[in-house]
Amino acid sequence: MAGAIASCHNEDLPPPATRFELILLRTLLFVGVIALAGLVLAWLHAPMAAMWVMVAGLGLLVGYHTLYLSRLHHWAALPRQRELPFGFGSWGHAFDRIGRYMRQDAGERTETATELERLHAAVDLLPDGLVVLDRFDHVQWSNRAAQDLHGIFGTRRPIDHFVRQPEFLAYLRDGDFSRSVTMALPSTPGRRFALKIVPTDEAYRLLVTRDITETSRLEQMRRDFVANVSHEIRTPLTVVAGFVETLLDMELPAEERRRCLEMVQKQTTTMQRLVEDLLTLATLESTSLPPEHSAVAVEPLLQAVVADVRALSAGRHPVELRIETDAGLRGAPAELDSAVRNLLTNAVRYTPDGGTITVDWRLIEGEGVLSVRDTGIGIAAEHLPRLTERFYRVDRGRSRDTGGTGLGLAIVKHVAQRHHARLEIESRVGYGSTFSLRFPAARVANAATLKAAAARAEEATEDDEARPQPV
Repeated sequence: MAGAIASCHNEDLPPPATRFELILLRTLLFVGVIALAGLVLAWLHAPMAAMWVMVAGLGLLVGYHTLYLSRLHHWAALPRQRELPFGFGSWGHAFDRIGRYMRQDAGERTETATELERLHAAVDLLPDGLVVLDRFDHVQWSNRAAQDLHGIFGTRRPIDHFVRQPEFLAYLRDGDFSRSVTMALPSTPGRRFALKIVPTDEAYRLLVTRDITETSRLEQMRRDFVANVSHEIRTPLTVVAGFVETLLDMELPAEERRRCLEMVQKQTTTMQRLVEDLLTLATLESTSLPPEHSAVAVEPLLQAVVADVRALSAGRHPVELRIETDAGLRGAPAELDSAVRNLLTNAVRYTPDGGTITVDWRLIEGEGVLSVRDTGIGIAAEHLPRLTERFYRVDRGRSRDTGGTGLGLAIVKHVAQRHHARLEIESRVGYGSTFSLRFPAARVANAATLKAAAARAEEATEDDEARPQPV
């Protein structure tokens, strides 16, 4: 763009070599005229007049250039505050060219300033803190995130005036910037940050501050997950290996042999459930959201799950089903079935014999609320925030005795999220617990929608039956 401006300004001006030749020609012409006048006067026998003419002419020439040099010098002392002088002849061309260059420079400066403002605005939007340091570790510039995180104000102050944590001071002193240093910052309690200095050149380097709280949490979850899976699988495998070794090495009575095989079967079932739950979680996390247009009739779904849970309880717990609305849900039937089944299975496992379990389905202010309430042992308040974490158990020994995998509520949480629902947990130790799934109004399907969906499903079934089967 600058080149285009320069070329545009130069269109009406001759090349530099030609301009120099013109100036030289004019000067020589002026000197020649004076010399000619002197010669004419000398020829007319007026040598003194000739000399004075020549001296006056040269004086005019020197004075002319001295005047404009003085004006140029006066203007150059404060070029941005004084108006460019006006001149004639070659000086007029020179001043005009200087003016053109100044206008071009002003345009480029304005364009550069605009681009710099845009760059600063963009950098201020970054979540990472950026601080430019000189070779003495003094702050030269910082973006808004760095100012908020480290309390930086102004420039020319040493960075350790703002970041005073011992970890960072040691990092700065050691000079090994191939790694980053992790620490907490007083401005944001409970969060972790990675600070890294990136050398740019000998004069400057860049301090980058990045929030790694979520990354650290995910990394810790990954480590915990691997450790928990290893532990959960190792325990039943150890039991199975022990009984298999006993069966191979010892001659046991039929009754004892059967007991060993039953224990092997029990532990094998535990591992199978664990693998199935892990696969369910993997499926929930990797697939897209369930389609909203799939209408699910909640009443028959709950009736089927409650029937299975009553069989699991074997009469030890009265299980009551309360349906207060004929509305259904929009979503994935298999996922909803899995969520309800996990909630009810947990209720059976942690409710003493004789305790009651109640399942409710109702509408509250347009939201669909599915609740499972029990009169079991209850859960202390400090455990409630972590209940939906994978493998989290309030009492590990009791959980293992009841046959749980530690993944049931994690599955429920993921199903709720995929259906835009909220999982609410209320519990009191010794009184029982209530787990509620609150589905938004957009996920609730009315009776007419359910009937239309059932009719479409029936038509599809009839079409399949009427289609000729291959022989």
